[in-house]
Amino acid sequence: MGNGGPEPLREDDPREIAGYVLEARIGEGGMGTVFLSRTADGRPVALKLIRREHAQSESFRKRFAREVEAARRVQGHHLVPVVDHDAEAARPWLATRYVPGLPLDDALQQYGPLPLPCVLQLTACAAHALDSVHAAGVIHRDVKPANLLLTAEGPWLLDFGIARAVGSAALTTIGRMVGTPRYMSPEHALGKRLTPASDVFTLGLVAAEAATGRHPYGEGGGLVVATRIAGTDREPPDLSVYPAALHEVLAACLAARPEDRPAAAEVAELCGRAAGRDVRIFGGWLPKPLAATVSRIERAAKDPRSSGWLSRTRNRRTGSQSSPSGD
Repeated sequence: MGNGGPEPLREDDPREIAGYVLEARIGEGGMGTVFLSRTADGRPVALKLIRREHAQSESFRKRFAREVEAARRVQGHHLVPVVDHDAEAARPWLATRYVPGLPLDDALQQYGPLPLPCVLQLTACAAHALDSVHAAGVIHRDVKPANLLLTAEGPWLLDFGIARAVGSAALTTIGRMVGTPRYMSPEHALGKRLTPASDVFTLGLVAAEAATGRHPYGEGGGLVVATRIAGTDREPPDLSVYPAALHEVLAACLAARPEDRPAAAEVAELCGRAAGRDVRIFGGWLPKPLAATVSRIERAAKDPRSSGWLSRTRNRRTGSQSSPSGD
């Protein structure tokens, strides 16, 4: 969803899941659709409902159950907590706290590269989140711009859809890559067993793209980029184009050998030193245009039917050029 805010329910969408009344759509991906709903006491939640065709697959059900297990095990700053779930339902679902914000990939598409202080803060907080993930014995395996949410409270790491326990067998095989090829570590692209260092590498990719709007391994299809990443020991990316304050972070994260990369907590420290400020203070951390969009999403989350966001979405879809009120 390009605007990052709630959008109207479609005619074929359910209106209720296990007692959760669905108010709007807030996302859609390969696994299913994410809806805005609320707990009995009014707290907003993001409820992910698995696609009907996937619900009929036993292997996919196991994968979803693994996501639920991983998400429940991991707790910490910048990680969205699980509120409720049912992995055994006819169509499995998972409800997490809803944090209103804009995914990093949408932000880069709409506003371009982020200012360096913002990139360092984003990377530091994502590294803190990964430190909690790894401390719980889990590897995220899908760190990418779409899974980092920019909010007024700082960045949040999302989606444990392909998370695995440390030491479990690799899922990547020739001809069947589990993950996002453009955001894989060399060992992931080669189908080798992964360690937490794989997440550190992909965080480096995200930091580089956030700073310049360009992937450090260039353009091309996902498999083309993954092939370049797999050969990074022979042809490492040119990091000279990145700001000097970010160079040390990128060089450390994007080391070809997993054992040469720092732990996630060390990445957070590197970013904090480079930023020269407390990366946990978020007042004014986002550029003003992006912050304004996040504020609109926050207002829409409080009441998507009365906020005007949904009507603006409909206007855009029908070609109306009317400006949002109050901007």
